[in-house]
Amino acid sequence: MVTRSVENSLPSFLRAVGLALALLAPAPVMAAGGGTAPYLKKPDAWFATAEAKQVAEVILSYQSDLGGWPKNTDTVDAPYSGDRKELHPTFDNGATTGELRFLARCFDATKDERYRAAFQRGLGYILKAQYPTGGWPQFYPPSTQYHRHITFNDDAMVRLLVFLREVAHTDAYKFVPEADRKAADKAFADGIACILKCQIRVNGKPTVWCAQHDEIDYSPRPARAFELASFSGSESVAITELLMSLEHPSPEVIAAVEGAVAWFESAKVTGIRLEKKPDAEGKKGVNLVVVPDPAAPPLWARFYDLKTGKPFFCDRDGVPKATIAEIGYERRNGYSWYGTWPQGMIEKSYPEWRKRNRLK
Repeated sequence: MVTRSVENSLPSFLRAVGLALALLAPAPVMAAGGGTAPYLKKPDAWFATAEAKQVAEVILSYQSDLGGWPKNTDTVDAPYSGDRKELHPTFDNGATTGELRFLARCFDATKDERYRAAFQRGLGYILKAQYPTGGWPQFYPPSTQYHRHITFNDDAMVRLLVFLREVAHTDAYKFVPEADRKAADKAFADGIACILKCQIRVNGKPTVWCAQHDEIDYSPRPARAFELASFSGSESVAITELLMSLEHPSPEVIAAVEGAVAWFESAKVTGIRLEKKPDAEGKKGVNLVVVPDPAAPPLWARFYDLKTGKPFFCDRDGVPKATIAEIGYERRNGYSWYGTWPQGMIEKSYPEWRKRNRLK
């Protein structure tokens, strides 16, 4: 069994605080992993302290009857006192996995059976939510809307897979029954198989992924009106890095990584930079504009058209446009349309991966 620290088992895209390579994204209500993130950096002994126990009580109060935790909610500062029927668990925006990591460390430090029982309910929620095709919806039970699709958006499925690998293979989870650790290992393997089946192929060659895929036939699917089915220049990075983190990658995994990196190389946008200019009439007081700049580093668009391969931008009317300037002020300044998401992977992680696996 592989033994390593939880932090070191995470791909670099998750270790980077706040996904630092993202440009101009609106600030989320809670950081990825929820309010647990700062606490998970503390030493093991801290989880037996009165302070840790107080935080744990708050976390327990927010666990839904289904086993998971809600998103965009402060689950560490003040106990939940509302109607428990209003606790809607999800895997979106960092929810559930951070709370489970916290409870696992509390149990390891205190042996309090309440922490183990709550952890088991949460792990069971994740395992139950996985589709037979290997992916996860945004929450469980899934809705009949876009939330039901296999959700790579905001790295939801990748976070679940990283967590399940930790449960299956790290000593921090030795308290988990062996049957559940094996179930986590199988769920991880099924999830990787799902990722490979979801990868979009063009003329038979693997490229990248959409932010959502059909839970039955793996095809790209849209989400909100401005999130059309597309090649994703953002979510595909986390997926690729997860594949690169696999030990002894199969030929299929190697081909998937090589295809994704080749796509990123072909999809980079050069000769422009983003600038926020003062705009007295704008609600935010600034306006995002694209400025020509031959010396600017490359950028990648959030969405690329599945037919043409060109970047597009979309308002709430669902009509794709060729430039940011063509969409309304609210969406233009309220969404992350361009970023440097794959830059670190291309420049560092990918060469290291090739060297590690002795690829010529």
